[in-house]
Amino acid sequence: MAGAAVTLIAATVADAGTASAGSAPAGPVFGPNVKIFDPSMPLADIQATVDAIAAQQVDNEMGTQRYALLFKPGTYGTPEHPLVFQVGYYTEVAGLGLSPTDVTINGHVDVYNRCLTPTNCIALVNFWRSLANLTINVTGLTDCRASGDFWAVSQAAPMRRVNITGGNLTLMDYCTAGPQYASGGFIADSRTGFVINGSQQQFLVRDSAIGGWSNAVWNQVFAGVAGAPAQSFPSPPYTTLPTTSVSRERPYLYLDASGGYRVFIPAARTNSAGPTWLNAPTPGRSMPLSDFFIATPSDSVATINSQLARGRNLILTPGVYNIDRSIDIRRPDTVVLGQGVATLTAVNGAVPLRVADVSGVDIAGIMVDAGPVNSPALLQVGTRHGHRPLSRGNSEPTVLHDVYFRVGGPHVGKANVSLEVNSDDVLLDDIWAWRADHGVPGSVGWTLNTADTGLVVNGDNVTALGLFVEHYQKYNVIWNGENGTTVFFQNELPYDPPNQAAWQHDSVPGWAAYKVADGVTTHQLWGGGSYIFTNVDPTIHAARGFEVPVTAGIRMHDLLTVNLSAGTIDHVVNDTGAPVTTAEIGVPSTVVSYP
Repeated sequence: MAGAAVTLIAATVADAGTASAGSAPAGPVFGPNVKIFDPSMPLADIQATVDAIAAQQVDNEMGTQRYALLFKPGTYGTPEHPLVFQVGYYTEVAGLGLSPTDVTINGHVDVYNRCLTPTNCIALVNFWRSLANLTINVTGLTDCRASGDFWAVSQAAPMRRVNITGGNLTLMDYCTAGPQYASGGFIADSRTGFVINGSQQQFLVRDSAIGGWSNAVWNQVFAGVAGAPAQSFPSPPYTTLPTTSVSRERPYLYLDASGGYRVFIPAARTNSAGPTWLNAPTPGRSMPLSDFFIATPSDSVATINSQLARGRNLILTPGVYNIDRSIDIRRPDTVVLGQGVATLTAVNGAVPLRVADVSGVDIAGIMVDAGPVNSPALLQVGTRHGHRPLSRGNSEPTVLHDVYFRVGGPHVGKANVSLEVNSDDVLLDDIWAWRADHGVPGSVGWTLNTADTGLVVNGDNVTALGLFVEHYQKYNVIWNGENGTTVFFQNELPYDPPNQAAWQHDSVPGWAAYKVADGVTTHQLWGGGSYIFTNVDPTIHAARGFEVPVTAGIRMHDLLTVNLSAGTIDHVVNDTGAPVTTAEIGVPSTVVSYP
């Protein structure tokens, strides 16, 4: 697929059991890849549909198929006849209740290790899927996986508004052949039993309640979580904050009492802790589906922009959208809600999505792909040299929830910057910006999928809760705005510089993962890790993982660097922190507080 924009493959799961379950009323508009289930349907039909989609998607890492599996309020399965299924790539599983307790699945909704070879079974590439807004009463199965719901994932696989009862939640698949590694994850607004963290290298849990946590590897961060382990970084490496300074949960689709579809937009919170729904209904506002334009990949950008200009919000149904000019969000408080990891692919160097100098915009559940012609950016929030909006501060921030960026992988991609934030008071809530380190042959290489920087922040008072940025060719993150805050940062430096001369600047070897600009006076980060694996040239050095001004208003907490088996990071932050080398692979170098 190199050299051409991605086109949608409109996939229909071919399975005899799909028709009855898949043809359930989806309203008139959501299309064939949104499967909506009703508790009155025969369980065998539901099982056949979800199994057929899982069979197609479990190994479909670079494919174009997208699905949303939505469950109407009620109970699915019984302890004697449970509903048990796996969640593959580009699959959203969600309840359609107003509360997570309105939908109960007796059984399992699982993600297992992916066996790339018979002896290489890992969760390191279990990306791009989600689980939200329902209760899983863990039951069924009689083997190793009987005691817990398995969610063995890495980046871009969030769990939100989930209620786990009857058993453990395990973030590691210890039942499949090894090595069983997992790397990165995100849980918010959820309640679980005991959590078996296992091999997860890093993880963020925020505004939740858990029944305990089993293990830490390199970087485990908790913010506003009842039952979280105490602060103890670096041994064990737990970073625990009593509250989340500013948060806002992701909008979601639900059915009202009359059976009508609506979208609920949770209210922003400050100094929050625990799930929004646990003791009372989630505060927020509700919007009828008639306020939304429901787009499909066949709709042009001109059509989408025309609908937005008329004051409508936007739902992107599952699929891959070719974007040859920007989708423009110009109205305050606009909601853009993706289904099934809806994907916007840049065509001819377009910037696929732009937000004007307005506040209160909510963008959730989308991926933005670079195309083969270089884009200056993939998503811009605010105008670089324009007037910043009249800020409403933390009361109505613009928020990006579960927004992912990809440069290379399924096809050649090129972009200078993935995400550029120019507005003030923006909240980044689970972001993964990925310059691909693997993909379809011919789509990945130092001069193929080129990208300088994953995130550039120019606005003030920007907060990131769960920031994953990997493999960019210069600074992975550049933070120019004042009073920025990051809670949890995960990074891998680029694997593929051909030599040191190709990856250095101003006589400094390499580029830091996280750069706070020299003129910034206030910034804080809690729980940050940067890893090196320069396997093309193992002699390569990076001078430091983090680079910040040395001033009292800059506070960096609980930082680490790690060698993954090639290359060297000389210091953790600036010139502080011991080097990580191949002499101690996988052993972090840590800095608890800087300066």
